[in-house]
Amino acid sequence: MSTDTAQKINMHEIYKPEDFPEWIDQDKLAHFLHESLKPYEDTVEDIKSAFDYAFSDAEGKGGYILIAEEDESKKPIGSLVMLKTGMSGYVPEHILLFVAVAPEGRGKGIGSKIINHAFDLCKPDPVKLHVEYDNPAKRLYERLGMTTKYAEMRLER
Repeated sequence: MSTDTAQKINMHEIYKPEDFPEWIDQDKLAHFLHESLKPYEDTVEDIKSAFDYAFSDAEGKGGYILIAEEDESKKPIGSLVMLKTGMSGYVPEHILLFVAVAPEGRGKGIGSKIINHAFDLCKPDPVKLHVEYDNPAKRLYERLGMTTKYAEMRLER
């Protein structure tokens, strides 16, 4: 855990389930992410599946979760899930899967702090993310140095 005293943000790095602070568990964090990602939220089940992937020690899997806690409040003000892709080159080594700040924490620079902390943990490897074109957070990602490389296309069945 690291602390930023200027904003009193405690950043909890979670690499395995037992790393969670005593005041939160996977279910509570999945619900926090689900609610805080609106209107772009994924299901709680999908978020928990991402946790399983992040905690996996299988080849080509892994990652971590960051939880930002403001003023030792014992509740998340923001969170991020970073996964390893098991690839390199054409597909970057890391994918920033979820990043969210609670509505009451937005506009305070918390999202930037969480993302920059994650980028530091991934150095020197590249990171990718998927973002909707109309998501206001896209401007934040661009300010932090991310660029658009490809448009994603899917065949849904």
